[in-house]
Amino acid sequence: MSDHRDYYRGRKVLVTGGLGFIGSNLSRTLADLGAVVTAVDSLLPDYGGNLFNLDGYEQKLRINIADVRGHGMEYLVRGQEVLFNLAGQVSHIDSMTDPVTDLEINCTSQLRLLEAVRRGNPELRVVYAGTRQVYGRPLYLPVDEKHLLQPVDVNGINKISGEFYHLVYHQVYGISTSSLRLTNTYGPRQLIRHNRQGFIGWFVRQAALGEEIQIFGDGSQKRDFNHVDDVTDAFLRAGASDAADGQVLNLGDTHPISLIDLVTLLLDVAGGGSYKLVPFPPERKRIDIGDFYADISLVQKTLGWAPRKALRDGLAETVAYYRRHKEHYL
Repeated sequence: MSDHRDYYRGRKVLVTGGLGFIGSNLSRTLADLGAVVTAVDSLLPDYGGNLFNLDGYEQKLRINIADVRGHGMEYLVRGQEVLFNLAGQVSHIDSMTDPVTDLEINCTSQLRLLEAVRRGNPELRVVYAGTRQVYGRPLYLPVDEKHLLQPVDVNGINKISGEFYHLVYHQVYGISTSSLRLTNTYGPRQLIRHNRQGFIGWFVRQAALGEEIQIFGDGSQKRDFNHVDDVTDAFLRAGASDAADGQVLNLGDTHPISLIDLVTLLLDVAGGGSYKLVPFPPERKRIDIGDFYADISLVQKTLGWAPRKALRDGLAETVAYYRRHKEHYL
């Protein structure tokens, strides 16, 4: 996989969710590698799409404002060579308060997109953004890809369905699809306006602004974290490799950290701040999964991928980014 970045030079690549957190970082990298990039995003409020995420790249790639729930994807997939399918609703809380919208975005639209590929461009290679949320509360640690799927919220159920559609279209129609099950991803260009899209972005916001960070429970919960640069590299590897076809691969890190240690590290790199332990709100306690960290041996074997960015360095870079560009994210 040493030449996986060279693979994209001159290739036509479509990124759904391309103005969002991971999608924009991936789109920028692809453009830098010489790919012909189309970044598609609906820019729905509170979902993470942000035009500033592609600031300075307007002439290096094409931006298309479209909703994956619509029928325009049949046109957009034509002539493309790789599709990075990152469009989705990622808030576990929102999935419980508005489950029908979560169903439409994470399930129905995925099936519609795959049908567009089957009918209009069956040679397209598709890499889907899955989630560790499909595992639910771990029965053992670290969690490998053979772990029982037992999600604790509507988001996890719909993400399983979206992932399974991709795998079925590979098995039945021969479409090159794969899924990367993401863990807690952090870094520049993440939505930090509210706390419904994961705690790490919210913690970074509070640290950058010098606000008190509230940790639910006793802070002993262990999680693993990936910087968005490492996640981008995993997508690039999956999109360039036949070995990924039909595979479901965990991302994660072999050095999990407790939330209280994470916050202590974050406040240290931020140069100040404070934290407080508080009881779980009932609506969050019901869907909390406790300790979670992934077994990443399969993705290491299949794609040669492993996280490279140290957590301290990644957090320092992220805090500095939001302090520099806070008017675009707050």
